[in-house]
Amino acid sequence: MAALRAAVPVLSVLLGLCLGPAAAAAPLVIWHGMGDSCCNPLSMGYVQKLVEKKIPGIYVLSLKIGSNLIQDMENSFFMNVNDQVREVCSQLAMDPHLKEGYNAMGFSQGGQFLRAVAQRCPSPPMLNLISVGGQHQGRVYGFPRCPGESSHICDWIRKTLDLGAYTAAVQEHLVQAEYWHDPLKEEDYRKNSIFLADINQERGINETYKKNLMALKKFVMVKFLNDTMVDPPVSEWFGFYKSGQAKETVPLQETSLYKEDRLGLQEMDKAGKLVFLGVKGDHLHFSEEWFDTTLLPFLQ
Repeated sequence: MAALRAAVPVLSVLLGLCLGPAAAAAPLVIWHGMGDSCCNPLSMGYVQKLVEKKIPGIYVLSLKIGSNLIQDMENSFFMNVNDQVREVCSQLAMDPHLKEGYNAMGFSQGGQFLRAVAQRCPSPPMLNLISVGGQHQGRVYGFPRCPGESSHICDWIRKTLDLGAYTAAVQEHLVQAEYWHDPLKEEDYRKNSIFLADINQERGINETYKKNLMALKKFVMVKFLNDTMVDPPVSEWFGFYKSGQAKETVPLQETSLYKEDRLGLQEMDKAGKLVFLGVKGDHLHFSEEWFDTTLLPFLQ
């Protein structure tokens, strides 16, 4: 027995030498939603600490668009999304921690913005994309609830969207107009949306977008089952209204985007790369326990 006990540490060392050190978790990139900032201790800062606590040693980059937190929040309303995506692609390319690949987690509009990064900027490679309440077919009507202390901004946005979401000036300078998808004005949307209609291949097929998105290992979409902010909530699973009306919705699998496989989502679905998760609660309301048990496994 004594000889066996003495041999155990030696065997452990030899096994470790053979297997090498345990693989470190892939880095994580987070993009916040409308009216938020990279490091708010009640939102993205909280999420970052959760991840770092559960996955020791992980590198987490919470994206900041601008030189300070105020600019970061304001840019979530007023900086052209295409410019934001270019800025993020540049940040990621210059970060040495990410050169071997990274996982991405986007919250609300940050989910669709990170999808644009996956489609447009394959280097460094995005491994898994987790979209938490992202509006992949856009948001329409009402703009029903506003985050944080931004109610005066949202009142102005509602009026602006009602007056002309698809005018060039509004498209260039109002983030929410760039993913405003009105099912009663499909032609205006396809023709004039400078962001969402592009990444959803509404005006033609960019094979590079399709190839890059299909390179993901998993594309995880979280829908909030009691969402009062996203209309329709099924947009969080890539579904939308039937064309020409705003009452009946269809799931992703019944959309032309899927049937024509313009983004490769049909092929990804058949390969088991699409994951549809539902969580009880309003927009971005979830528990730490749910986060730990449901989302963290995709990061480990």
